[in-house]
Amino acid sequence: MERPNAWKSYDEEQVKQLEALCSDYRKFLDEGKTERECVKLTVSMAEAAGYRNLADVIREKQTLKAGDKVYAICMDKTAVLFHIGTRDLEEGMNILGAHIDSPRLDIKQNPLYEDSDFAYLDTHYYGGVKKYQWVALPLAVHGVVVRKNGEVLNVVIGEAEDDPVVSVTDLLPHLARNQMEKKAGTVIEGEKLDVLIGSQPLAGEEKDAVKAHMLKLLKEKYDIEEEDFLSAELEIVPAGKARESGLDRSMIMAYGQDDRVCAFTSLAAILDMDQVERTSCCILVDKEEIGSVGATGMESKFFENTVAELLDRTGNYSELKLRRCLANSRMLSSDVNAAYDPLYADAYETKNASYLGRGMVFSKFTGSGGKTGSNDANAEYIAHIRNILDEEKIHYQFAELGKVDIGGGGTIAYVLALYGMEVIDCGVAVLNMHAPWELTSKADVYETKKGYEVFLRKA
Repeated sequence: MERPNAWKSYDEEQVKQLEALCSDYRKFLDEGKTERECVKLTVSMAEAAGYRNLADVIREKQTLKAGDKVYAICMDKTAVLFHIGTRDLEEGMNILGAHIDSPRLDIKQNPLYEDSDFAYLDTHYYGGVKKYQWVALPLAVHGVVVRKNGEVLNVVIGEAEDDPVVSVTDLLPHLARNQMEKKAGTVIEGEKLDVLIGSQPLAGEEKDAVKAHMLKLLKEKYDIEEEDFLSAELEIVPAGKARESGLDRSMIMAYGQDDRVCAFTSLAAILDMDQVERTSCCILVDKEEIGSVGATGMESKFFENTVAELLDRTGNYSELKLRRCLANSRMLSSDVNAAYDPLYADAYETKNASYLGRGMVFSKFTGSGGKTGSNDANAEYIAHIRNILDEEKIHYQFAELGKVDIGGGGTIAYVLALYGMEVIDCGVAVLNMHAPWELTSKADVYETKKGYEVFLRKA
Protein backbone atom coordinates (compact mmCIF):
# COMPACT_ATOMS: atom_id res chain seq x y z
CA MET A 1 0.00 0.00 0.00
CA GLU A 2 1.31 3.44 -0.90
CA ARG A 3 2.22 5.73 1.99
CA PRO A 4 1.61 9.50 1.78
CA ASN A 5 4.39 12.03 1.38
CA ALA A 6 5.09 13.56 4.79
CA TRP A 7 5.69 17.06 3.41
CA LYS A 8 1.99 17.37 2.54
CA SER A 9 0.98 17.18 6.22
CA TYR A 10 3.24 19.87 7.69
CA ASP A 11 2.13 23.23 9.00
CA GLU A 12 4.44 26.23 9.36
CA GLU A 13 5.53 25.33 12.89
CA GLN A 14 6.43 21.76 11.92
CA VAL A 15 8.54 23.00 8.99
CA LYS A 16 10.34 25.32 11.41
CA GLN A 17 11.07 22.40 13.76
CA LEU A 18 12.19 20.26 10.82
CA GLU A 19 14.63 22.90 9.58
CA ALA A 20 16.11 23.43 13.04
CA LEU A 21 16.66 19.70 13.51
CA CYS A 22 18.24 19.29 10.08
CA SER A 23 20.53 22.26 10.66
CA ASP A 24 21.82 20.53 13.80
CA TYR A 25 22.12 17.30 11.84
CA ARG A 26 24.31 18.89 9.17
CA LYS A 27 26.62 20.24 11.87
CA PHE A 28 26.80 16.74 13.38
CA LEU A 29 27.83 15.34 10.00
CA ASP A 30 30.45 18.04 9.50
CA GLU A 31 32.07 17.47 12.89
CA GLY A 32 31.66 13.67 12.96
CA LYS A 33 33.26 12.14 9.88
CA THR A 34 34.87 9.28 11.83
CA GLU A 35 33.64 7.05 14.61
CA ARG A 36 36.03 8.72 17.08
CA GLU A 37 34.72 12.16 16.16
CA CYS A 38 31.13 10.93 16.55
CA VAL A 39 31.86 9.57 20.03
CA LYS A 40 33.50 12.85 21.03
CA LEU A 41 30.43 14.76 19.81
CA THR A 42 28.12 12.32 21.57
CA VAL A 43 29.89 12.79 24.91
CA SER A 44 29.75 16.58 24.54
CA MET A 45 26.03 16.54 23.73
CA ALA A 46 25.26 14.00 26.46
CA GLU A 47 27.09 15.92 29.18
CA ALA A 48 25.31 19.12 28.13
CA ALA A 49 22.04 17.23 28.67
CA GLY A 50 23.02 16.11 32.17
CA TYR A 51 24.54 12.69 31.47
CA ARG A 52 27.43 11.45 33.64
CA ASN A 53 30.24 9.09 32.76
CA LEU A 54 29.37 5.66 34.16
CA ALA A 55 33.07 5.05 34.79
CA ASP A 56 33.06 7.99 37.26
CA VAL A 57 29.94 6.64 38.96
CA ILE A 58 31.60 3.23 39.40
CA ARG A 59 34.91 4.67 40.59
CA GLU A 60 33.20 6.89 43.17
CA LYS A 61 30.93 4.00 44.25
CA GLN A 62 27.80 6.05 43.66
CA THR A 63 24.35 4.55 43.22
CA LEU A 64 21.89 5.16 40.41
CA LYS A 65 18.13 5.64 40.55
CA ALA A 66 15.19 6.47 38.31
CA GLY A 67 15.81 9.69 36.40
CA ASP A 68 19.59 9.36 36.39
CA LYS A 69 21.38 9.57 33.04
CA VAL A 70 24.76 7.98 32.30
CA TYR A 71 26.95 7.11 29.35
CA ALA A 72 29.85 4.72 28.73
CA ILE A 73 32.43 4.60 25.95
CA CYS A 74 34.62 1.83 24.53
CA MET A 75 38.02 2.71 23.05
CA ASP A 76 36.65 6.10 21.92
CA LYS A 77 34.79 4.40 19.06
CA THR A 78 31.57 3.12 20.64
CA ALA A 79 29.18 4.83 23.05
CA VAL A 80 26.07 3.80 24.95
CA LEU A 81 23.66 6.08 26.83
CA PHE A 82 21.09 5.14 29.49
CA HIS A 83 18.22 7.18 30.90
CA ILE A 84 17.02 5.14 33.88
CA GLY A 85 13.27 4.68 34.06
CA THR A 86 10.85 4.24 36.93
CA ARG A 87 10.30 0.56 36.18
CA ASP A 88 12.73 -2.11 37.30
CA LEU A 89 15.58 -2.73 34.86
CA GLU A 90 14.76 -6.42 35.04
CA GLU A 91 11.61 -5.59 33.04
CA GLY A 92 13.79 -4.54 30.10
CA MET A 93 14.82 -1.42 28.23
CA ASN A 94 13.75 0.41 25.09
CA ILE A 95 16.87 0.46 22.92
CA LEU A 96 17.86 2.48 19.85
CA GLY A 97 20.98 1.04 18.22
CA ALA A 98 22.82 2.68 15.30
CA HIS A 99 26.33 2.43 13.88
CA ILE A 100 28.71 5.36 13.40
CA ASP A 101 31.29 3.85 11.05
CA SER A 102 30.96 4.49 7.31
CA PRO A 103 32.69 3.27 4.13
CA ARG A 104 36.01 5.04 3.54
CA LEU A 105 39.69 4.54 2.72
CA ASP A 106 42.01 3.61 5.60
CA ILE A 107 45.68 4.54 5.47
CA LYS A 108 47.94 1.50 5.86
CA GLN A 109 50.57 1.18 8.60
CA ASN A 110 53.48 1.58 6.14
CA PRO A 111 51.83 3.98 3.72
CA LEU A 112 54.23 6.66 2.52
CA TYR A 113 56.15 6.16 -0.74
CA GLU A 114 57.37 8.08 -3.78
CA ASP A 115 56.94 7.20 -7.44
CA SER A 116 57.81 9.43 -10.45
CA ASP A 117 58.12 12.56 -8.28
CA PHE A 118 54.74 11.96 -6.64
CA ALA A 119 54.29 11.18 -2.94
CA TYR A 120 51.48 8.77 -2.07
CA LEU A 121 49.76 7.24 0.94
CA ASP A 122 48.85 3.57 0.44
CA THR A 123 45.28 2.73 1.51
CA HIS A 124 42.94 -0.19 2.21
CA TYR A 125 39.27 0.47 1.52
CA TYR A 126 36.86 -0.10 4.41
CA GLY A 127 33.34 -1.44 3.95
CA GLY A 128 31.31 -1.95 0.81
CA VAL A 129 32.42 0.69 -1.70
CA LYS A 130 32.22 1.15 -5.43
CA LYS A 131 35.90 1.87 -5.84
CA TYR A 132 35.46 3.94 -9.01
CA GLN A 133 33.42 6.50 -7.03
CA TRP A 134 36.46 7.48 -4.92
CA VAL A 135 38.68 8.85 -7.69
CA ALA A 136 39.10 12.48 -8.82
CA LEU A 137 37.43 13.87 -5.70
CA PRO A 138 38.70 16.30 -3.06
CA LEU A 139 39.47 14.14 -0.03
CA ALA A 140 40.37 14.90 3.58
CA VAL A 141 42.45 13.10 6.18
CA HIS A 142 40.85 12.49 9.60
CA GLY A 143 42.03 10.41 12.52
CA VAL A 144 44.61 10.01 15.24
CA VAL A 145 48.32 9.38 15.52
CA VAL A 146 49.44 7.86 18.82
CA ARG A 147 53.06 8.23 19.84
CA LYS A 148 54.94 5.54 21.76
CA ASN A 149 54.55 7.58 24.96
CA GLY A 150 50.74 7.39 24.59
CA GLU A 151 50.24 10.97 23.43
CA VAL A 152 47.30 11.18 21.01
CA LEU A 153 47.46 13.64 18.14
CA ASN A 154 44.15 14.45 16.46
CA VAL A 155 44.50 15.02 12.72
CA VAL A 156 42.11 16.81 10.37
CA ILE A 157 43.52 17.96 7.02
CA GLY A 158 41.32 19.18 4.18
CA GLU A 159 38.23 20.62 5.89
CA ALA A 160 39.17 24.26 6.58
CA GLU A 161 38.85 26.62 3.63
CA ASP A 162 42.59 27.28 3.55
CA ASP A 163 43.51 23.59 4.01
CA PRO A 164 44.95 21.57 1.15
CA VAL A 165 43.02 18.50 0.05
CA VAL A 166 44.31 15.16 -1.24
CA SER A 167 42.95 12.88 -3.98
CA VAL A 168 43.03 9.58 -5.83
CA THR A 169 43.81 10.09 -9.52
CA ASP A 170 42.02 8.59 -12.52
CA LEU A 171 42.91 7.96 -16.17
CA LEU A 172 41.78 10.45 -18.80
CA PRO A 173 39.12 9.19 -21.29
CA HIS A 174 41.53 9.54 -24.21
CA LEU A 175 43.75 6.78 -22.76
CA ALA A 176 41.09 4.74 -21.02
CA ARG A 177 39.87 2.40 -23.77
CA ASN A 178 41.15 -0.72 -22.01
CA GLN A 179 40.02 0.56 -18.63
CA MET A 180 36.49 1.23 -19.87
CA GLU A 181 36.17 -2.34 -21.13
CA LYS A 182 36.58 -3.71 -17.62
CA LYS A 183 33.68 -4.58 -15.34
CA ALA A 184 32.70 -1.83 -12.90
CA GLY A 185 34.18 -3.78 -9.98
CA THR A 186 37.65 -3.73 -11.52
CA VAL A 187 37.71 -0.40 -13.35
CA ILE A 188 39.58 0.88 -10.30
CA GLU A 189 41.45 -1.80 -8.34
CA GLY A 190 41.93 -1.63 -4.59
CA GLU A 191 45.69 -1.25 -4.85
CA LYS A 192 45.19 1.78 -7.11
CA LEU A 193 43.29 3.73 -4.45
CA ASP A 194 46.49 5.34 -3.24
CA VAL A 195 46.18 8.96 -2.20
CA LEU A 196 48.32 11.59 -3.92
CA ILE A 197 49.64 13.97 -1.24
CA GLY A 198 52.46 15.94 -2.87
CA SER A 199 54.79 16.58 -5.78
CA GLN A 200 57.38 19.16 -4.65
CA PRO A 201 60.87 17.81 -3.92
CA LEU A 202 62.81 18.93 -0.89
CA ALA A 203 65.77 21.10 -1.88
CA GLY A 204 69.10 19.34 -1.43
CA GLU A 205 67.64 15.82 -1.46
CA GLU A 206 68.64 13.47 -4.27
CA LYS A 207 66.63 10.31 -3.51
CA ASP A 208 62.89 10.30 -2.72
CA ALA A 209 63.00 14.07 -2.39
CA VAL A 210 59.19 14.48 -2.55
CA LYS A 211 58.70 11.91 0.19
CA ALA A 212 61.35 13.71 2.22
CA HIS A 213 59.41 16.96 1.77
CA MET A 214 56.20 15.33 3.01
CA LEU A 215 57.99 14.00 6.08
CA LYS A 216 59.41 17.45 6.75
CA LEU A 217 55.93 19.00 6.56
CA LEU A 218 54.46 16.31 8.83
CA LYS A 219 57.19 16.90 11.36
CA GLU A 220 56.86 20.68 11.30
CA LYS A 221 53.05 20.84 11.39
CA TYR A 222 52.12 17.80 13.48
CA ASP A 223 55.41 16.58 14.97
CA ILE A 224 54.78 13.22 13.25
CA GLU A 225 57.62 10.86 12.34
CA GLU A 226 57.30 8.21 9.63
CA GLU A 227 57.28 5.41 12.20
CA ASP A 228 54.30 7.03 13.94
CA PHE A 229 52.13 5.74 11.09
CA LEU A 230 52.53 2.32 12.72
CA SER A 231 50.30 3.42 15.60
CA ALA A 232 47.95 5.68 13.65
CA GLU A 233 44.31 5.38 12.62
CA LEU A 234 43.93 7.76 9.69
CA GLU A 235 40.87 7.73 7.45
CA ILE A 236 40.42 9.25 4.00
CA VAL A 237 36.95 10.75 3.62
CA PRO A 238 35.30 13.20 1.21
CA ALA A 239 36.30 16.79 1.97
CA GLY A 240 33.57 19.35 2.44
CA LYS A 241 30.46 20.12 4.43
CA ALA A 242 26.98 18.63 4.36
CA ARG A 243 24.80 20.63 1.99
CA GLU A 244 21.13 21.23 1.43
CA SER A 245 20.18 19.58 -1.84
CA GLY A 246 17.51 20.34 -4.41
CA LEU A 247 16.31 23.77 -5.49
CA ASP A 248 13.65 23.44 -2.79
CA ARG A 249 16.32 22.53 -0.19
CA SER A 250 14.25 19.47 0.71
CA MET A 251 17.18 17.03 0.92
CA ILE A 252 20.61 16.74 2.52
CA MET A 253 23.70 15.64 0.61
CA ALA A 254 26.63 14.55 2.76
CA TYR A 255 29.21 11.88 3.44
CA GLY A 256 28.50 9.17 6.00
CA GLN A 257 24.71 9.35 6.31
CA ASP A 258 24.77 5.56 6.45
CA ASP A 259 24.42 5.35 9.36
CA ARG A 260 25.02 8.68 11.05
CA VAL A 261 21.54 9.83 10.10
CA CYS A 262 20.14 7.15 12.42
CA ALA A 263 22.85 7.77 15.00
CA PHE A 264 21.98 11.47 15.15
CA THR A 265 18.21 10.95 15.31
CA SER A 266 18.61 8.25 17.97
CA LEU A 267 20.87 10.48 20.03
CA ALA A 268 18.61 13.51 19.62
CA ALA A 269 15.61 11.42 20.68
CA ILE A 270 17.11 10.09 23.91
CA LEU A 271 18.57 13.48 24.87
CA ASP A 272 15.09 15.02 24.58
CA MET A 273 13.52 12.53 26.99
CA ASP A 274 12.28 14.16 30.23
CA GLN A 275 10.99 11.10 32.10
CA VAL A 276 10.66 7.47 31.04
CA GLU A 277 9.02 4.40 32.53
CA ARG A 278 11.20 1.78 30.86
CA THR A 279 14.90 2.64 30.85
CA SER A 280 15.88 4.27 27.56
CA CYS A 281 19.11 3.23 25.86
CA CYS A 282 20.98 4.52 22.81
CA ILE A 283 23.83 2.46 21.37
CA LEU A 284 26.23 4.04 18.86
CA VAL A 285 28.56 1.32 17.68
CA ASP A 286 31.56 0.82 15.42
CA LYS A 287 32.47 -1.82 12.78
CA GLU A 288 29.00 -2.54 11.38
CA GLU A 289 30.25 -2.01 7.84
CA ILE A 290 32.66 -4.95 8.20
CA GLY A 291 30.45 -7.37 10.16
CA SER A 292 30.16 -5.84 13.66
CA VAL A 293 33.35 -7.61 14.72
CA GLY A 294 36.12 -6.63 17.15
CA ALA A 295 36.18 -4.97 20.54
CA THR A 296 34.19 -1.94 19.35
CA GLY A 297 31.70 -3.85 17.19
CA MET A 298 28.25 -4.96 18.33
CA GLU A 299 29.41 -8.57 18.70
CA SER A 300 31.77 -7.58 21.53
CA LYS A 301 30.72 -7.93 25.19
CA PHE A 302 30.95 -4.17 25.82
CA PHE A 303 27.19 -3.57 25.79
CA GLU A 304 26.39 -6.60 27.94
CA ASN A 305 29.13 -5.71 30.43
CA THR A 306 27.88 -2.12 30.64
CA VAL A 307 24.32 -3.23 31.37
CA ALA A 308 25.72 -5.46 34.15
CA GLU A 309 27.49 -2.43 35.63
CA LEU A 310 24.26 -0.44 35.39
CA LEU A 311 22.36 -3.11 37.29
CA ASP A 312 25.10 -3.19 39.90
CA ARG A 313 24.95 0.58 40.44
CA THR A 314 21.17 0.36 40.95
CA GLY A 315 21.80 -2.31 43.59
CA ASN A 316 20.02 -4.90 41.54
CA TYR A 317 22.68 -7.08 39.89
CA SER A 318 22.57 -10.81 39.41
CA GLU A 319 23.37 -12.89 36.37
CA LEU A 320 19.73 -13.92 36.12
CA LYS A 321 18.49 -10.31 36.31
CA LEU A 322 20.97 -9.31 33.61
CA ARG A 323 19.62 -12.05 31.34
CA ARG A 324 16.02 -11.02 32.10
CA CYS A 325 16.80 -7.36 31.45
CA LEU A 326 18.23 -8.13 28.02
CA ALA A 327 15.57 -10.66 27.06
CA ASN A 328 12.73 -8.31 28.10
CA SER A 329 14.14 -5.37 26.15
CA ARG A 330 12.75 -4.01 22.91
CA MET A 331 14.94 -2.56 20.20
CA LEU A 332 14.86 -0.57 17.02
CA SER A 333 17.97 -1.44 15.05
CA SER A 334 18.37 2.08 13.73
CA ASP A 335 19.82 1.65 10.27
CA VAL A 336 19.14 3.02 6.82
CA ASN A 337 17.28 1.51 3.89
CA ALA A 338 17.92 1.90 0.15
CA ALA A 339 15.53 4.54 -1.19
CA TYR A 340 13.75 3.83 -4.46
CA ASP A 341 15.52 5.46 -7.41
CA PRO A 342 13.37 5.62 -10.58
CA LEU A 343 16.50 5.85 -12.71
CA TYR A 344 17.42 2.33 -11.53
CA ALA A 345 13.90 0.95 -11.19
CA ASP A 346 14.90 -2.60 -12.23
CA ALA A 347 16.67 -3.13 -8.89
CA TYR A 348 13.55 -2.50 -6.78
CA GLU A 349 10.23 -4.16 -6.11
CA THR A 350 8.12 -1.02 -5.98
CA LYS A 351 5.40 -2.24 -3.61
CA ASN A 352 8.05 -3.10 -1.01
CA ALA A 353 10.55 -0.28 -1.51
CA SER A 354 11.23 2.77 0.65
CA TYR A 355 10.74 6.26 -0.75
CA LEU A 356 12.29 9.59 0.14
CA GLY A 357 9.86 11.84 2.00
CA ARG A 358 7.46 9.14 3.18
CA GLY A 359 8.76 8.79 6.72
CA MET A 360 10.80 6.36 8.77
CA VAL A 361 11.39 2.93 7.22
CA PHE A 362 10.77 -0.43 8.90
CA SER A 363 12.26 -3.63 7.54
CA LYS A 364 10.70 -6.78 9.01
CA PHE A 365 13.73 -8.75 7.87
CA THR A 366 17.11 -8.12 6.31
CA GLY A 367 19.54 -10.76 5.04
CA SER A 368 19.79 -11.73 1.39
CA GLY A 369 18.36 -14.31 -0.99
CA GLY A 370 16.26 -16.63 1.13
CA LYS A 371 16.57 -14.29 4.15
CA THR A 372 20.05 -15.66 4.87
CA GLY A 373 21.65 -13.89 7.83
CA SER A 374 18.39 -12.19 8.71
CA ASN A 375 16.72 -10.96 11.84
CA ASP A 376 13.00 -11.47 11.22
CA ALA A 377 10.81 -9.41 13.55
CA ASN A 378 7.72 -10.91 15.19
CA ALA A 379 4.33 -9.84 13.83
CA GLU A 380 3.12 -9.12 17.38
CA TYR A 381 5.97 -6.68 17.92
CA ILE A 382 5.31 -4.95 14.61
CA ALA A 383 1.63 -4.54 15.48
CA HIS A 384 2.60 -2.91 18.79
CA ILE A 385 4.98 -0.50 17.02
CA ARG A 386 2.35 0.37 14.40
CA ASN A 387 -0.16 1.15 17.12
CA ILE A 388 2.00 3.59 19.07
CA LEU A 389 3.21 5.37 15.92
CA ASP A 390 -0.33 5.74 14.55
CA GLU A 391 -1.47 7.20 17.87
CA GLU A 392 1.17 9.92 17.48
CA LYS A 393 0.57 10.42 13.73
CA ILE A 394 4.15 9.50 12.76
CA HIS A 395 4.79 8.93 9.06
CA TYR A 396 6.32 5.50 8.44
CA GLN A 397 6.68 2.91 5.68
CA PHE A 398 7.74 -0.72 5.35
CA ALA A 399 10.35 -1.89 2.86
CA GLU A 400 12.82 -4.53 1.79
CA LEU A 401 16.27 -3.79 0.39
CA GLY A 402 15.75 -4.36 -3.34
CA LYS A 403 14.42 -7.34 -5.28
CA VAL A 404 14.69 -10.77 -3.70
CA ASP A 405 17.48 -12.13 -5.89
CA ILE A 406 19.28 -8.79 -6.23
CA GLY A 407 19.22 -7.03 -2.88
CA GLY A 408 19.82 -7.70 0.76
CA GLY A 409 21.97 -6.45 3.55
CA GLY A 410 22.68 -6.69 7.24
CA THR A 411 22.56 -4.56 10.36
CA ILE A 412 23.32 -5.04 14.06
CA ALA A 413 19.78 -6.37 14.64
CA TYR A 414 20.74 -10.05 14.67
CA VAL A 415 23.33 -9.49 17.42
CA LEU A 416 20.85 -8.03 19.91
CA ALA A 417 18.23 -10.58 18.89
CA LEU A 418 20.53 -13.27 20.28
CA TYR A 419 19.47 -12.17 23.76
CA GLY A 420 15.88 -13.02 22.92
CA MET A 421 14.68 -9.42 22.81
CA GLU A 422 12.23 -8.06 20.26
CA VAL A 423 14.15 -6.32 17.45
CA ILE A 424 13.18 -4.71 14.15
CA ASP A 425 15.22 -2.64 11.70
CA CYS A 426 14.06 0.94 11.42
CA GLY A 427 15.70 4.02 9.94
CA VAL A 428 15.91 6.53 7.10
CA ALA A 429 15.75 5.94 3.35
CA VAL A 430 19.01 6.90 1.58
CA LEU A 431 19.86 7.52 -2.08
CA ASN A 432 23.44 6.88 -3.28
CA MET A 433 24.05 4.62 -0.28
CA HIS A 434 27.77 3.90 0.33
CA ALA A 435 28.78 6.54 -2.21
CA PRO A 436 31.04 9.39 -1.09
CA TRP A 437 28.00 11.68 -1.12
CA GLU A 438 24.62 10.30 0.00
CA LEU A 439 21.14 11.85 -0.11
CA THR A 440 18.38 11.89 2.51
CA SER A 441 15.08 13.74 2.86
CA LYS A 442 14.74 16.33 5.61
CA ALA A 443 11.21 15.07 6.19
CA ASP A 444 12.49 11.55 6.89
CA VAL A 445 15.08 12.86 9.35
CA TYR A 446 12.32 14.75 11.18
CA GLU A 447 9.83 11.86 11.20
CA THR A 448 12.47 9.36 12.31
CA LYS A 449 13.56 11.48 15.25
CA LYS A 450 9.92 11.90 16.33
CA GLY A 451 9.29 8.18 15.85
CA TYR A 452 12.29 7.26 17.97
CA GLU A 453 10.97 9.51 20.76
CA VAL A 454 7.60 7.75 20.63
CA PHE A 455 9.33 4.38 20.81
CA LEU A 456 11.35 5.38 23.88
CA ARG A 457 8.25 6.69 25.65
CA LYS A 458 5.70 4.05 24.74
CA ALA A 459 7.24 0.77 23.49
